[in-house]
Amino acid sequence: MPAIIQVRLSGFGGQGIVLAGILLGEAGVIEGKYVAGSNSYGAQARGSNCKSEIVFSDGPIDFPHLTKADILLAMSQGAYNLYCEDVKEGSGLILFDQGQVMPREGLHLIEIGVPATEYALKRLKNRQVANIVLLGAFIEITKIVSRKAMEKAIRVHVAERFRSLNLKALQIGIELGRRVHG
Repeated sequence: MPAIIQVRLSGFGGQGIVLAGILLGEAGVIEGKYVAGSNSYGAQARGSNCKSEIVFSDGPIDFPHLTKADILLAMSQGAYNLYCEDVKEGSGLILFDQGQVMPREGLHLIEIGVPATEYALKRLKNRQVANIVLLGAFIEITKIVSRKAMEKAIRVHVAERFRSLNLKALQIGIELGRRVHG
């Protein structure tokens, strides 16, 4: 049976959750993994709940949707509250945007806060790349895909005028990932 890792990225519309999911899935494909993904967001889009789900496998994927998340990335309190109990107990991991999310007590899994929005504002003067900062921390902590694959995914999917900013955000996230987990 192939090893499967199920990842849910979540937040509210406008935080770049769908883009982050596309980049993560693309990086998996670049590395030769089997990948399936889906996105959903509320009817209002900007400001409503939003999620991107990616299934990684080293073999063919029979069911392309999450059954139970191994990893949750939460960029808003509402998304955290909605999905935190849908992460595997014992072995699960929740990465949350510190300052935007107050974690719950009593969950039997690993929770790591990353000051993604704070650093996006402080270092890059741009809240819009907090998603990439969190994604950088995520790949540094989990090693689910390499930095090189993520950089290539950014070059493929991010418009040229925003590419440099997103690559800087990725670097900041990787540094934060080392700091909070190392």
